[in-house]
Amino acid sequence: MIIAIASILIITFAVWLVNKLLSFKICPICAGVFLTWIWLLIGMKLNLLLTTNYQLLTAILMGGTVVGSTFKLEQFIKPKFILIWKTIFVILGFLAVYGLLSSAWIVFIIALVLAVLTTLVFKIKKGSEKKPESEQTRILEEKMKNCC
Repeated sequence: MIIAIASILIITFAVWLVNKLLSFKICPICAGVFLTWIWLLIGMKLNLLLTTNYQLLTAILMGGTVVGSTFKLEQFIKPKFILIWKTIFVILGFLAVYGLLSSAWIVFIIALVLAVLTTLVFKIKKGSEKKPESEQTRILEEKMKNCC
């Protein structure tokens, strides 16, 4: 457990530093959790880490990534379908995690593909969701039209 916590902290700090150089930003804690469970999973698959000691911890971190992904992606989902999408996405995400942890590759692939497809189905089309226009914005637009 201490190794995983140290890994998350070190990777989080490293990504935070790298973010200062990048034109785009990566969530440092998300990267810390994700990369930690990746190396734990690889270590178990290569028999470098004892599965009985690391499987539960890896599963917890993987579950955190599923929920974190849901939180990050929800901004792209139609608001009236958000609860339906979240429910389906989280269940499929947990199925994908199960498939990955138990080496049930077909379960992993099917769950991952269905999660992506579900997200695409519920995705907001660009420009389809109009924000309510404020009175001040409308007046400013009218003034700009009559400007020249």
